[in-house]
Amino acid sequence: MSQPSLGVPILDEGLAKRIESGLEAVEVRLREAAESENAFVSEVARHLIDAGGKRFRATLVLLAAQFGDPDAAGVVPAATVVELTHVATLYHDDVMDEALVRRGEPSANSRWGNTVAILVGDYLFARASDIVADLGPEIVRIQARTFSRLVHGQIQETVGPRPGVDPVEHYLQVVADKTGALIATSGRFGAMLAGAEPVVVNAVSRACERIGIAFQLSDDLLDIASDSDQSGKTPGTDLREGVRTLPVLHALTSASPEDARLRELLTGDLTEPGRHGEALALLRAHPAMDRARVEALRWVDEARAELESLPDVPAKAAFQALCDYVLERTG
Repeated sequence: MSQPSLGVPILDEGLAKRIESGLEAVEVRLREAAESENAFVSEVARHLIDAGGKRFRATLVLLAAQFGDPDAAGVVPAATVVELTHVATLYHDDVMDEALVRRGEPSANSRWGNTVAILVGDYLFARASDIVADLGPEIVRIQARTFSRLVHGQIQETVGPRPGVDPVEHYLQVVADKTGALIATSGRFGAMLAGAEPVVVNAVSRACERIGIAFQLSDDLLDIASDSDQSGKTPGTDLREGVRTLPVLHALTSASPEDARLRELLTGDLTEPGRHGEALALLRAHPAMDRARVEALRWVDEARAELESLPDVPAKAAFQALCDYVLERTG
């Protein structure tokens, strides 16, 4: 089994080589896009690009293109667009989260300040728009609507659920907009620009959005259940930072007297000595974890159902293997 840089399992060696070749072309385009006449802007814009990353969204564009002509002229530029868009959101996210580290390097905001990080994020959005303008008005429209969803998701996450809105439903909508939207567009761009049939384009897009949502929910579970070697970050990071992910939201809905201590911890200051470790231990053993797993599995099942209708080519098996991978990491 070959694993391109993002970790998507690809069983077919020929397909794996084609995806790897496409990713190499995307890397070149990403670095070209980050260049500016101003050397300082170039340095900051290349900061996260040079730090690497899984290139998950770019890989999905390249995989989806296998349902048409993968060598079509717009495929690599579209993969570059979605990756640039993703990287730009990271600059903004780190400002909002006051993050100190990103991809193992000092975050742009911690190194150059919030204002520079925000403006360079804007610059990368502009560079993505410049590339997408050459791909046709329909691609421009899809990109604009995707960006609208990304912004709506961030706003919804920031302000929280309105009175009377179920916090779990609110959270799932945030995940769909912040994470699922761009991943769905990755699949749509790849299939569409490769000339795949409209029914294939729509199925790939819907499957990708559901995979993206399931992937985020599995991250929620890993943050609580895994050790640092498995998740790549310190266990309970979201919990310590007060981020109410799906398992936490489910735990907070419990009215059982046995859960009074956990609810107290989750609604209090987890930076106090001992409280974070206690909350993490209680949450790991709580039925809320199983409820969150069921939700993640539901999205995987929906993705699988969308994939069933796709042509029987190696890329279909790769998407199915990706569903298996999400299941494995969900536990």
